[in-house]
Amino acid sequence: FAYAFLVLVVPYFVIFAPSQTRASYHYQRRRLHKGRIRSALGVFRHFYTFGQVLIDKVAMYAGLADRYNIIYDNHEKALEIVQRNSGAVFIGAHIGNWEIAAPFFRNHMKNISVVMYQNENQDIKQFLESIYGTLPFTPIAVNRDPIGAMIEIKAALNDGGYVCFDGDRYVDRNSAVQKKLLGAECLLPEGPFRIASRCRVPVMFFYALREKHRSYRFIYEEIPAEKCWRDPDALMDAYAASLEDKLKKYPMLWFNLYEFWENKE
Repeated sequence: FAYAFLVLVVPYFVIFAPSQTRASYHYQRRRLHKGRIRSALGVFRHFYTFGQVLIDKVAMYAGLADRYNIIYDNHEKALEIVQRNSGAVFIGAHIGNWEIAAPFFRNHMKNISVVMYQNENQDIKQFLESIYGTLPFTPIAVNRDPIGAMIEIKAALNDGGYVCFDGDRYVDRNSAVQKKLLGAECLLPEGPFRIASRCRVPVMFFYALREKHRSYRFIYEEIPAEKCWRDPDALMDAYAASLEDKLKKYPMLWFNLYEFWENKE
């Protein structure tokens, strides 16, 4: 019923969220190379998919996880890394629904930190506390006090904890690096990749991607230690290639609904 209700909700947001509507259209027109009509119709599908993911997130937290089918890619390797209790960095993106993987992280990792913006920190904290009572992870607000956040991240990793980043949004443009994604230049934050390199901990790229029939595919991609620790820029290149691969396979799950790319052609 909630999914059906989105048919009424989506047109409202298409009209009254013009910057997000424009970003979705440009993404489909310029990056996915659709025609004008397909791009315009695709905006509705894009918003509808976003609504489905939000509904899934609430349903999972409300105890309806058994209504979903979870498919794991490279699950054994992820378990092997977390069971070492030596710390690790997980880098995701605003594609799919990383929060839906909370049961996996909560069941297998006891010391989890999630790096986020201060306003995201407050919103997510209030929402999760209303459900769990206590948070299943420690939020680290990176834009409030960058130096303090770095100390918290290093302390968590030194204690054998697991730190989760989104690798596709930056706090300060001066700390971002230009990379190519879907044929155009964009800016990616250097921090997560440099931290992983300097702290010399295992690194995994992680995605929770929605598929048909209320299924989610959890994808864990381990990055070789020599690539992580020797060259942060090579790690960023690996991340950009991984993210591009997921965008080509799951284009409607991209939820950076703003003008993400630098060049406009």
